[in-house]
Amino acid sequence: MKISQLLKEEKLSLSFEVFPPKSDAGFSAVEAAVREIAALHPSFMSVTYGAGGGTSQYTLDIAKEIKEQFDVPSLAHLTCISSDKSTVHARIEDLKRAGIENVLALRGDIPSGQTQKDYSNLDYRHAVDLIRELKASGADFCIGGACYPEVHPESSNQKEDLLHLKEKVDAGCEFLTTQMFFDNNLLYNFLYKLRESGVTVPVIPGIMPITNARQIERALHLSGSFMPRRFWALVDRFGTDPAAMQQAGIAYATDQIIDLYANNVTNVHVYSMNNPQVAKKIMENLSCILGK
Repeated sequence: MKISQLLKEEKLSLSFEVFPPKSDAGFSAVEAAVREIAALHPSFMSVTYGAGGGTSQYTLDIAKEIKEQFDVPSLAHLTCISSDKSTVHARIEDLKRAGIENVLALRGDIPSGQTQKDYSNLDYRHAVDLIRELKASGADFCIGGACYPEVHPESSNQKEDLLHLKEKVDAGCEFLTTQMFFDNNLLYNFLYKLRESGVTVPVIPGIMPITNARQIERALHLSGSFMPRRFWALVDRFGTDPAAMQQAGIAYATDQIIDLYANNVTNVHVYSMNNPQVAKKIMENLSCILGK
């Protein structure tokens, strides 16, 4: 089922992200985690793409299994900046053969040794280039894109960021998923500005449950996310107690999701970090709200 169809439904929904292993040795553990999360019957599951395409086959295999064995819609990530045209064309053909209907088109991380401004030798410079390639392929993909409520780290300001998002939508992007954020007011402000800029496609908020203190550094590195004072108070109080921190982090993420639902956001995506227990607990916390 296409995610664009799911997003037209008025009922509240929850989806989860998983990531593939870095090598064959880790595949069985990841597959087991994916199976447990899929058994929760989320609205869909997204599968990330390895840096430089290193785990692209795993992404495809996991996305196909989620769809075929668990009857859960899957969203396969695809990046482009580290790939040439022939590689991207081959990946697109692989997705078509596997029957994948939903693709999240991303630029990806800049290759090692490459500067932001030195794109002259690259076939793909931005996610919009990949979106155009997917549309030109003739495949009937539902294409999603990424957005940053707190401005993309490489954009000089939010106005510029919104212009780039409109380019993605004009090129064929049917929905957007956000980078993690920890203050819902940032999302509401972003959505207002996005709609004012003329972008009307659905936006799925991305929530990252911080279940151990080490994740904070990673979250700050990935997105430069603003951490509210009440979140830092939580970390100060429970950060040295793993069990307490996990419980508090899940509670904080649950509170964010409930607030989003209460403010007419119907679809939320959780970066579950391949942790079935976190996914299960959040689903349990929301069981009556979601009617599970």
